[in-house]
Amino acid sequence: MTNAIEVSDSLSNTEEQIERAAKTVGRGARRIVFEAIYHHKAKAKSVGDIARKTGLSRLRVLQEGRHLSRRGIVRQTKKNGDTAYEMIEFFHAHKKEILRFAADPKKLAKLPTKRKLGATLPKFVTISSAGATVNRITIDDVRSFAKIRKINGAGSLPASVTKGQFKRGVQAIIGEPGTFKDWPGEKSDLYTTRIRIHGKRLAAAFAFKGPGEKGKLVPGRMGKNGDQAQRLFQEEADVFFVQHWREIDPSVIELMRSLAVAKSVTTGKRIWYGVIDGKDSQRLCLAYPAYFNA
Repeated sequence: MTNAIEVSDSLSNTEEQIERAAKTVGRGARRIVFEAIYHHKAKAKSVGDIARKTGLSRLRVLQEGRHLSRRGIVRQTKKNGDTAYEMIEFFHAHKKEILRFAADPKKLAKLPTKRKLGATLPKFVTISSAGATVNRITIDDVRSFAKIRKINGAGSLPASVTKGQFKRGVQAIIGEPGTFKDWPGEKSDLYTTRIRIHGKRLAAAFAFKGPGEKGKLVPGRMGKNGDQAQRLFQEEADVFFVQHWREIDPSVIELMRSLAVAKSVTTGKRIWYGVIDGKDSQRLCLAYPAYFNA
């Protein structure tokens, strides 16, 4: 196999080149071979020379050298009839940086490149609410769940009701066909275009937390990375609901309002948002018992 084509605009892609080299070099035998090839000023080192210097077997040197060559980190050549590897000037000039990043994957991950933003992003971004139209609603405002208005008192949703069972119940009440399977990275647990609020048919996205999430729901417990609400608002929807088996902290509602404002500002649409806590979840089950038995 021929060597990888060397990038001609190294100066404009320095960080990308360093990142690529550091990922290739790593922290094992390949790093030892790389250091030997780029040791001192001799442009080319034979496999025999590298083996003697590093204590690695000739076969191992050939294996690691071939990989470096295929990745365009060194050039394969001949020296005194033996296979040899030749330095590339760009990588020689940045040898120390490459080795430093290769030894520390965490630092390498933070290396700013054209593909990655190097700036440290703030934890919170303030978005002007000017031009935003948002409404906080409850489940009682949804015409699709009209029967719930007859149920005044209820306890929390029991853990015996599974997440799938509750999701299918809500889906059946709305009349949304199809199957919604959980998968990593999903934006919502249920998406429908059949919700009706104030006489309008709207698109809605639901996030269901499930009975396994113990205690009061806070933003940090929404998803593995605490970003479930943010992913929810990425859906092309007008209405957004977060549901939990138990109490929902006001910080979740505050977060949802901020996301609703941002959604409204960027889309120019009216956005509705709300939460369905354990008590309202149980009210829904009591109002539509036949839908939550499956």
